Amino acid sequence: MTLTRAELDNRLGGAARAWLDGAVAEAAHAASTARDATAPYAPPSWELRFASAGRHCGQDHADSVRGLLLHEARADEATLARLYHQGTAAERRAVLLALPSLVPGPQALPLVEDALRTNDTRLVAAAVGPYAAAHLDAHSWRHAVLKCLFTGVPVDAVAALGERARADAELARMLSDYAAERTAAGRPVPDDLPRVLALTVPPQES
Repeated sequence: MTLTRAELDNRLGGAARAWLDGAVAEAAHAASTARDATAPYAPPSWELRFASAGRHCGQDHADSVRGLLLHEARADEATLARLYHQGTAAERRAVLLALPSLVPGPQALPLVEDALRTNDTRLVAAAVGPYAAAHLDAHSWRHAVLKCLFTGVPVDAVAALGERARADAELARMLSDYAAERTAAGRPVPDDLPRVLALTVPPQES
């Protein structure tokens, strides 16, 4: 669950709130200050704060703090890509979670696709959120659903699952084939698979 700034202030201790005040101020300043394109690149101070959020505010609040910094800094696609590719798994997760509210179009899909190539369940779960629901094409989205089943990510993490799975005959075929393969190999079928398969049934006409 992503927390608002007010909710963070209510949950953080005094030292963490003071650290967050400084981090937010630095991010807001970066958003209002043009970078000198002729100067050698150096990470702005808020990006260093982004990386250390868990240490100062606790891992339970790190996603929310990092999301807040991304919004205050008005992070563009290049910044999001840099933070994702240079970051830890926790930092990558925060970038993925922030995409729906920061990138209106499909330009950040390479980040989602990269996360779906991993076997890190935290990244896979973050990758199948609202941004993927809005922008992944049908083929890629179906494989994202299967990835959740492969890796044990609960399908509740898949945004708009019911809407996108409805009457999807190709997804139904892929799920049935996967279930048959598991059964033939003497392996259990993931508990979530029948639930997703039921969603693919076309609605009955009245």
